Amino acid sequence: MTEDNAIQKENLALRERLSRLSEASLRINESLDLDTVLSEVVDTARTLAGARYSGITLFDDSGQIQTFVTSGLSEEERLALLGLPEALPLFEFLSGYPSPLRLGDFDKQARSLGVTADLMPLTTYLGTPIRHRDVQMGNFYLANKEDGREFTDDDEETLVMFAAQAALVISNARRYRDEQQARAHLETVIDTSQVGVVVLDARTGALTSFNREVVRIIESLQGMTPSPGRILEVLTVRRADGTEISLEELPVVQALGAAETVRAEEVVLSVPDGRSVTVLINATPIRLEGGEVESFVVTLQDMTPLQETERLRAEFLGMVSHELRTPLTSVKGSVATLLDPTEPLNQTEMRQFLQIIDSQTDRMRALIRDLLDLARIQTGALPVSPDPADVAALVNDARSNFMTSGGRHVIQMEIPPDLPWVMADRDRMVQVLGNLMSNAARHSPVTSPISVSATREDVHVTVSVSDRGMGIPADTLPQLFRKFSRSDAEDRGGDTGLGLAICKGIVEAHGGRIWAESDGPGLGARFNLTIPTVEEAGFVTPVAPAARSTRRGNRPVVRILAVDDDPQALRFVREALSNADYLTYVAANSEEAMRILRDERPELVLLDLMLPGSDGIELMQEIREAFD
Repeated sequence: MTEDNAIQKENLALRERLSRLSEASLRINESLDLDTVLSEVVDTARTLAGARYSGITLFDDSGQIQTFVTSGLSEEERLALLGLPEALPLFEFLSGYPSPLRLGDFDKQARSLGVTADLMPLTTYLGTPIRHRDVQMGNFYLANKEDGREFTDDDEETLVMFAAQAALVISNARRYRDEQQARAHLETVIDTSQVGVVVLDARTGALTSFNREVVRIIESLQGMTPSPGRILEVLTVRRADGTEISLEELPVVQALGAAETVRAEEVVLSVPDGRSVTVLINATPIRLEGGEVESFVVTLQDMTPLQETERLRAEFLGMVSHELRTPLTSVKGSVATLLDPTEPLNQTEMRQFLQIIDSQTDRMRALIRDLLDLARIQTGALPVSPDPADVAALVNDARSNFMTSGGRHVIQMEIPPDLPWVMADRDRMVQVLGNLMSNAARHSPVTSPISVSATREDVHVTVSVSDRGMGIPADTLPQLFRKFSRSDAEDRGGDTGLGLAICKGIVEAHGGRIWAESDGPGLGARFNLTIPTVEEAGFVTPVAPAARSTRRGNRPVVRILAVDDDPQALRFVREALSNADYLTYVAANSEEAMRILRDERPELVLLDLMLPGSDGIELMQEIREAFD
């Protein structure tokens, strides 16, 4: 063969190789989808080099293999290759090689790296790094030349040139994927935003897109599936000062012409049937690189929730003012009467007015205490110091407080003797239980008992306070533990609603939760709260459950029942006995006293001589007849 013929043959082979590379480049540029691009790249590389198997790996930002795509391998072979831990040293060697690598005996190289498993029937190998802007982004792997020979210099040169083309295409596909993901994320955020977002064409003013909140606002005005174009025909716009403006006078419309930014313009949008909504409008122009305005982004914030919050705040302040003014009026009237020299009073009358002053100041103090507690809860500053506590003792203290403060309902306790102790701030938890008992009493007749039960559930003890009263509608259950408006308070017999809001804050500060259940109006209600057990906090129950009702510390506990219809006297007796370390039960009538005697078996009973419906002597005889 002459030298000219050799050159012609070499040029022909080169042109053929360049033609194949050109076709390959066009093929892998047909899509921007990363998975499609990788599949085309790995198939094309195998075809260009005449290999039976090919693969490509891509690295993540930390240099670890992120993607592995193969061609020529069955799915079983691919999974087997990925699942072999012995393949890791080989992959690290091939991926870390800085330049093209050709191997005539692949099995020998694998064994030199300690890979003895029969990974694949691989004989020859050709690989090269994939670099983009001098940064290695992955590797090509080709194995088993189809004609059984080794890979040639031409194969290596072709693969290196193709790798340069593939790197650019893969980089573009990656960037496109990242942009699409970012766009989808942004669209999701905008579409689920609580602020309406509208995009307007700067030249025509036409709507190009809007999110769900805009749809909701339009639905609230139309009462049907929205049609933004049609609603503009009947829409009336008023400024916050009440002046009506046309659509052409809208700040947004004016901003379209002037290409200006609109900040916090409050307007009222209304339709002829009387529906309206107040929105806060902001508008921002989106400019091209040359400064030309392409579109406008307009945000519409529905002010209804804020207006409702302000209304509730005003009503709450009005309700609190009313609740404080009522006892203050009684105190003022009583003091004025006592100080009036023209109206001399005897001792009995003076005592009555002083009792009014005492009870009404207690009422004001309780309300102020509740307000302070609520403020501390909302600021996260409520002091709570949990210590190991007996659930039965907590419930009994709450019941005693309820009875001594004038409670007339029968409190039925169902506390298992084997309950673990809990971690609770005694005073705060007694306050919660007392609030729940008082709440149940306000919403059920005096003849209806209130039940308090407790059960263990995993690492918590659940305490339930149930009544058989008026019940709670299902749609109001989620709002029970919020501050009530004044109208709500009137529906609840003057209850401010602070008690339940405080209960929620105290229980959550203990790491528990509180919720209400009701089968509906007239079917009673049940309030449940959870308290963490001492085991959850790393403690153990201080005493054996069976002994805790009869012993305190190292000595037996004496259980005493005090019966008196005077709540003040009952409170003083209970506090004195409790301070002396007696386990004290209280009752306001003979029926409640007999029930406690049957359930608790106290060792001593203190009786008032004058009780409603009977006297202490009669009750004493009844006790002796029943328990002798």
